[in-house]
Amino acid sequence: MKKLISIFTPCYNEEENVAQLIDTVGKVFEKLPQYNYEHIFIDNCSTDNTVNILRDIASLNKNVKIILNARNFGHVRSPYYGLMQCPGDAVIVLVADFQDPPELIVQFLEKWEEGYKMVLGIKSQSKENPLMFAVRKLFYSLLAKASDGTEAPLKNFTGFGLYDKQFLDGIRSIDDPYPYFRGMVTELGFQRYELKYTQQLRAAGKTKNNLFSLYDYAMLGFVNHSKLPLRLSAFIGFVTSIISFLAAFVYLIYKLVYWDSFELGLAPLIIGIFFFSSVQLFFIGIIGEYIGAIHTQVRKRPLVIEKERINFD
Repeated sequence: MKKLISIFTPCYNEEENVAQLIDTVGKVFEKLPQYNYEHIFIDNCSTDNTVNILRDIASLNKNVKIILNARNFGHVRSPYYGLMQCPGDAVIVLVADFQDPPELIVQFLEKWEEGYKMVLGIKSQSKENPLMFAVRKLFYSLLAKASDGTEAPLKNFTGFGLYDKQFLDGIRSIDDPYPYFRGMVTELGFQRYELKYTQQLRAAGKTKNNLFSLYDYAMLGFVNHSKLPLRLSAFIGFVTSIISFLAAFVYLIYKLVYWDSFELGLAPLIIGIFFFSSVQLFFIGIIGEYIGAIHTQVRKRPLVIEKERINFD
């Protein structure tokens, strides 16, 4: 019996790319007759013509299956939920914009057949903005150093890769309403192979990532993998309180010795107040991120509410 490979693509406003992607994936599997395949899309309530294009293709191509969300559930929950719906013996996550080359599907499957439970695409180079590539590398380096007790998420890993059914069964058992998938990949400890590739530019359209989504994902990584920000806030608070005490003591002695000539002035007071206020606000924000994560966990909202499924029967 042929093994079933699920190609999974999350999408939002990708009308310029989805048809070409389906065609490209289909041509790859024409050269892999030993497998059955399905191409599953989860659409996060697109506002362009993406859904209509997918509907038209799915009416003619039963390998194409679609999950339509009732609303936009964000860049974390929707892809994770869609991945959980893939029934294949192996699932390959493939974005719609061609930044991750579909041609690597062949190499993913070769390594999977060798026994690896995960075959992960790692960006050794990228044709994106060099500044953004450098910032991403810096973030993962900081996260690796800050991680406590667990293996840190892989540098330059975006989720592109192949995942065995056994790995997916493992993460299905984790009840997390706002999961950090890139961290789960290393945290669960399944045998993996890292396949290096060069990330391409988008084939068409504009990226859907903005400053908020990038910040949200970065903080999600820190909250899930490190208590360092919380401990750093306690440490800095302790150190600055000692410095404040010593500064006050020095000023007191100086005033007692030079009572008539020494005037404190307002400048040191104003600078000190603004400095300590900014430090407090920064770490209140850090604590707020952890409290927000706890609040999300406690509410236990569903990852996604579906509006419709196409071709799943």
